[in-house]
Amino acid sequence: MSGSTRDADRISSAQQTLDILHEMSQLLNTQLDKETLTTCVRMIESGVNPEALAAVIQELRRENGRLQDPNLNTR
Repeated sequence: MSGSTRDADRISSAQQTLDILHEMSQLLNTQLDKETLTTCVRMIESGVNPEALAAVIQELRRENGRLQDPNLNTR
């Protein structure tokens, strides 16, 4: 198998894996799009603690919701 064929197989496999992860995230209602999910996977592969990453995402969502709610926004 040539190098370019192996590269194409790896890319195809990575895309299939991302597609499966995205389907799972949709079933779990994570509200993560493919781009965000890809970023999260890369961060975890680079050594970021998955639980810490999930906590940061949840906190950012809470803060965004607070900023978007005029009743809670005191600024």
